[in-house]
Amino acid sequence: MKPLALPGVYAPQDDTSLLVGALSDEPLAPGARVLDIGTGTGALALAAARRGSRVTAVDVSRRAVCSARVNARLAGLSVRIVRGNLFAPVAGQSFDLILANPPYVPAPDPQLPPRGPARAWDAGHDGRLVLDRICHGAPRRLRPGGVLLMVHSALSGTEPTLKRLRASGLKAAVTERRWVDFGPVLREREKWLRERGLLSAHEEKEELVVIRAERPV
Repeated sequence: MKPLALPGVYAPQDDTSLLVGALSDEPLAPGARVLDIGTGTGALALAAARRGSRVTAVDVSRRAVCSARVNARLAGLSVRIVRGNLFAPVAGQSFDLILANPPYVPAPDPQLPPRGPARAWDAGHDGRLVLDRICHGAPRRLRPGGVLLMVHSALSGTEPTLKRLRASGLKAAVTERRWVDFGPVLREREKWLRERGLLSAHEEKEELVVIRAERPV
């Protein structure tokens, strides 16, 4: 069943399905503790809960939290869903798996949107305002042997993500790639992206990547 998305909540798209596929390939012990950062409709959190995990889902948007709670109730799944900014609601806690589909689209505005639907995708001039915070915060929230699975666009820089995670002591690599057609946001700012050199003159598709980072035991 397609998850409910209240107006202004990011509905699952190609990046979500790519990360769901990566999650399905990830071994999870029964009762594993899972954190879903920026849960949106809760699609990833519910996929983890279906595997018997103890899931905490976080989103800064009130509407997203409401959507995720309704979807969990409709699915008959137990998920702890809280409102907050990234890792703030889980301070002092650690997890076996962290899932993240954060805002990552380069935007003309250098700051994160304070409100509105664009909060789900805009992430500053280089698209890394949220990615870098996750790279900084996730290693401290992983248990030994724990894994971060994160999806984002290659437009926001795959190598910087890998370098930051490795610098934090994690073993990090790209495990999934998918080329997709430009969505409405990229089509709208295509000229700007080409002027900044983030898109070449002939690129007509966007590359999505899943990065897997593991904390050594």
